[in-house]
Amino acid sequence: MKLRTLGVAVLGAVGLATVPACQKQEAPPAAPVVKAPAPAPAPKVEAPAPAPAAPVTGGGTVQGTVAFKGAVPAPAAVKPSDDPACDGMALKDQSLLVTEGKLANALVRVRGLVPHSHPSQPALIDQQKCTYTPRVQGVTAGQQVFIKNSDGTLHNARALNGTKTVFNVAQPPNAKAVPRPLPSDAEVIRLKCDIHPWMAAWVVVNPNPYFATSGTDGAFSIEHLPAGTYTLEAWHETLGTKTAEVTVKEGETVTASFEFSAEDAKGTASGGVK
Repeated sequence: MKLRTLGVAVLGAVGLATVPACQKQEAPPAAPVVKAPAPAPAPKVEAPAPAPAAPVTGGGTVQGTVAFKGAVPAPAAVKPSDDPACDGMALKDQSLLVTEGKLANALVRVRGLVPHSHPSQPALIDQQKCTYTPRVQGVTAGQQVFIKNSDGTLHNARALNGTKTVFNVAQPPNAKAVPRPLPSDAEVIRLKCDIHPWMAAWVVVNPNPYFATSGTDGAFSIEHLPAGTYTLEAWHETLGTKTAEVTVKEGETVTASFEFSAEDAKGTASGGVK
């Protein structure tokens, strides 16, 4: 009788111990962890491309030639350089270029302010075969000027406003174009290279964008000039200046001509503008 009671007690205890274990095994699984989706990348917003400059239309045209009268002074010889990057350079001074009585590298410009002037693109001065290209060009006041070295040799670009140095920048071989500001009070800037002293270029700063440089045939053309009466000036680095009056009519072409001579070279070697 005691053994039977004891057996029942043991079975009861085992049953009680089993209940929590069963309950533990039958507990519901934990809820799965759901990761929040990664935020979508923000769409790329590209800056709008600058609007192209509106084409310049209207106005009239001034065209003509710049001549040289008389015997042309013999150009000075330039000593050949030992620098192979200079192969092909001119071996004569390029300050006075006359072909069949026509004068190259004369900057013809409209003097003074002109209403409705169109914007100008940046100007570029390159160095090729140890020569500045172009030798003479005009820029509008405030216009950007870039200087580039296309030669496989070192240059330096020293800009002079009269006798004052505006900037002096080293130009490594095959260097990309870099911008250089011009002083607001400058009218004629001369560029030189101290490493290759025969190198020279001229930049004429004008308050308006109506100018042109005569070619080897002496010809020039200034387009889209608003109707009106203007003073034209032809500037040359060694011959000084000549002026002419023109009246421009809408849609028409007017001609103008200038004539220099060897006598004009006296006292103008500095390239100053009257």
